[in-house]
Amino acid sequence: MREGLYKVEMHTVHGSRRGVLYVHEGTMMGGNSAFAFMGTYRDCENGEVLVDISAIRHNDDPSYQPLLKTDNITLSLKGRPQGEQYLFEGGTAQLPGVVFNSVMTPISEAAAPPIPPAGRGGIGNGLYSIHIRMLDGIDGGNTGVMVLHDGRLRGGDAFFDYIGACSSANGKWKGELVNHEHTASQGERPVFGGYEVGIGFSGTYTDEGAVAEATALAGKRSIRFSAVLKKLAEV
Repeated sequence: MREGLYKVEMHTVHGSRRGVLYVHEGTMMGGNSAFAFMGTYRDCENGEVLVDISAIRHNDDPSYQPLLKTDNITLSLKGRPQGEQYLFEGGTAQLPGVVFNSVMTPISEAAAPPIPPAGRGGIGNGLYSIHIRMLDGIDGGNTGVMVLHDGRLRGGDAFFDYIGACSSANGKWKGELVNHEHTASQGERPVFGGYEVGIGFSGTYTDEGAVAEATALAGKRSIRFSAVLKKLAEV
């Protein structure tokens, strides 16, 4: 499989969902505003790709319902490339007879900032949930996932993808991101919807997670927000 960040669209008889997946050296990690995805893939000589992937809930908000009617599930999938996309089909022993289909579409990383040299004892690689709260009296927030990998930041949710880089050392980190709308948010995320947003941030980290304050430029509007990251899995 081509490595990098993808939008993933998922379908069963129960409905449809979206998210993002970061593909690297046999692993897949990603998620959306409520669930994190963690798995592995294997390229076969016949061109097929075999995937085993699990989903776990990271956001307790009951308005986000699972696609397969359970918060924790493991899927076995088989897929093939079709142009730039990958098409998968499979299911889970937890729900026999329910067919799961997904389409993975690559997201351009051309806007990614350069990765700074790694500092000693920097922030740990892994899959993190990210919970965002707007500051300065602005209503709203968001949740999603972020993969940290050797200074590279890749993540997103059902509407947005995040592409960035960070430096870190001695419990402090800073970096920059580009927030891009991979699927029209239709007013569900009014602050960043319709914009490609540049974001700068700084904060602190531990082995369990990180916090940061950030400033985003959406059009001509400058917006401050805070973010809390919790590590869900190692890369």
